[in-house]
Amino acid sequence: MPAPDRYAVIGHPIAHSRSPQIHALFAQQTHQHMSYGAIDVAPAELALRVHEFFAGGGHGLNVTLPHKETVMALAGDLTARARTAGAANTLIRNADGRLTADNTDGAGLVRDLTHNLRVAVRAQRVLLLGAGGAARGILAPLLQLEPRELVIANRGEERAGALARAFAALGPVRATGFAALDGACFDLIINATAANLESQLPPLPPGTLAATTICYDLFYAGSDTCFTSWAREHGAAQVHMGLGMLIEQAAESFYLWRGVRPDTRPVLAALAASRAH
Repeated sequence: MPAPDRYAVIGHPIAHSRSPQIHALFAQQTHQHMSYGAIDVAPAELALRVHEFFAGGGHGLNVTLPHKETVMALAGDLTARARTAGAANTLIRNADGRLTADNTDGAGLVRDLTHNLRVAVRAQRVLLLGAGGAARGILAPLLQLEPRELVIANRGEERAGALARAFAALGPVRATGFAALDGACFDLIINATAANLESQLPPLPPGTLAATTICYDLFYAGSDTCFTSWAREHGAAQVHMGLGMLIEQAAESFYLWRGVRPDTRPVLAALAASRAH
């Protein structure tokens, strides 16, 4: 039997990633002959390590923090989703050897919110925390759901402002600093910061959250993050971590690579059950 087609996720750090388990379950379910690993790549080594992976016969890469924006320069082609986001989480090797960069994060989040969790976004006030690559990847799909307003809050208000201006044509989006949130209340709060990796909660005024607010952390961990702990302590109506988004964006990448779309429901159930134990 020939060697399996090789795929991997790259990031720094990467030991926490559940992507190898997710793609192994997808491959088993869909009978695909492939392997999927995790590669820790420091920012200074990104170009070299990506080149080595594909030169050695690799077929595709997922890309996570902190490489989602810088990896764009390594691709010969960008999909419309990657170009709009200004960030990529998926690299595909084409038949001619060129790399295409895509972004499946937004599709994964929207699928999890609307299909798995049945969260309504249309006509709601949405607060997005963070203005990095993770935020960029989900902005356009979120605005396509027609929220009443989408507010980007970031420690660096200038970066949030630049992001809001870049997406202003797609819907009602504006930027602010955290202090200016005092007195504002939101229906949905999405954490797209890297604060969980540093165990530091964004400085959110308590009034941003009401008894009906839904809180969603893009970051996934085996136990509550500092953001989800804050949400529970302040009485959020629902608190979710990004396990569903992780699985749904992975399914989209898997489809791009293999041409078959896996059923995410049993994978979500399996990973949720393993977290419970």
